[in-house]
Amino acid sequence: MKLTLHRFELPLKHPFTIARGTTSVQRLVVVALEQDGQVGYGETPETAYYQASTQSITEAIERVRGQIEASVLGEPAVLWDDLYPKLVDARFALCAIDMAAHDLWGKLRGAAVWKLWGLGLENLPLTDITIGIDTVEVMVEKLHEFPNWPIYKIKLGTSRDLEIVRTLRRHTRAVFRVDANCAWGVDEAIAKAAALKPLGVEFLEQPLPPDDWEGMRRLYRESALPIIADESCRIEADVDHCAKCFHGVNIKLIKCGGLTPARRMIARARQLGLRTMVGCMTESTVSISAIAQLLPLLDYVDMDGALLLAGDLASGVRIEQGRVIYPHENGCGVRLLRA
Repeated sequence: MKLTLHRFELPLKHPFTIARGTTSVQRLVVVALEQDGQVGYGETPETAYYQASTQSITEAIERVRGQIEASVLGEPAVLWDDLYPKLVDARFALCAIDMAAHDLWGKLRGAAVWKLWGLGLENLPLTDITIGIDTVEVMVEKLHEFPNWPIYKIKLGTSRDLEIVRTLRRHTRAVFRVDANCAWGVDEAIAKAAALKPLGVEFLEQPLPPDDWEGMRRLYRESALPIIADESCRIEADVDHCAKCFHGVNIKLIKCGGLTPARRMIARARQLGLRTMVGCMTESTVSISAIAQLLPLLDYVDMDGALLLAGDLASGVRIEQGRVIYPHENGCGVRLLRA
């Protein structure tokens, strides 16, 4: 295989605020793997919360360049297992490689990845669209930018959380999901869950800090709404930890290291009776197309990252009113629009 790296800086349509900060530009590293005239693409974003910069991601990938370029791609999981010992502490880098390997694998075999996994596209979950924290008036404007969307994910973690949701509810009958990004305490979360349930909120995502396991066990027992883990579920071992503390897990490819471990995490969550979700950060259609391959395995999905960008860098899956539309392409269906 031939390995090529690209770096991008993609402006967002609007500054995007969650409980721990604001972003206006998303920096990304894109991996291209080429073999036998086909090219597969994978991606990972820079994320300060997880101490992953484009420089550190690039440096980690360069550590395994020789190993990758000496390989002939077979099953992507085999490549993942071979690279894991050197990238165990660089899962963002491993994710980009694994995405690219799956995209290339499907293109070499002339089929979409979901089809090669033996999956079908019936009864797929709809994706939400995320409304970042802002003034109530601006959050209403953001909601109206995506009118009649079936599900809105509302970022909270402010002194006016209930006011925000009550105001947004006056503008739509859609399902709401709430993500506090670790900003609440346990008593606050219990009280807000009770207040939010009548407002049509489907579940709460990671309301407590990720290390507050005692609080999460109490919240799991007392919450009026289901609780979905995000920051508490990063790698495969975390799925077992989340049982009896959460009702489901939100698996992010960049945190766990790609499609290969994500499939194992989904399977383990099912065994434990947990609901399954895959989420994203602000990412391009490269990542979103990879997430789409997992859709038949999920209860919920949050794959709106590319919709928040002012301009995309790739073609692949499209999303219309929450519904995923797959391209007539093999692999994950990704084509890079600029280099």
